Amino acid sequence: MNSVKGLLAASVISIQNSCFIYPACQNCFSRLILDSRRFNCLKCGCTGEAQDTSYRYRLSLKIADTNDLFDISVFGSCLDPFFGVTAENLQRYIQDFNQLSGETNAEASTGALVQAVETCFIGKRFIFGV
Repeated sequence: MNSVKGLLAASVISIQNSCFIYPACQNCFSRLILDSRRFNCLKCGCTGEAQDTSYRYRLSLKIADTNDLFDISVFGSCLDPFFGVTAENLQRYIQDFNQLSGETNAEASTGALVQAVETCFIGKRFIFGV
């Protein structure tokens, strides 16, 4: 899963979605199903308390090299340096902000984050391991 088969130098054209963090299974990294008290992994069957949920980065990008366009997803801790914190800490900051501001619409509170990510990535050239 982590073996790089080649390198691709490409520029980011767009961010494909506004969900950069997801609740991740600690065993298989699949997206967890969360309710108010528990989490459940549909892939491996892992369960636990919602408060113990781990989070992981997933950044979906449209990129272009000199010849082609590609859709690519970048996962995990390799994004920590770009965001300045782990996905788990960023999720905690977002939750704390929503509680302190009284924001009930999670989509509205992530607008500034989406804009910051677009500013940091769109138009920039990176080397992707594929």
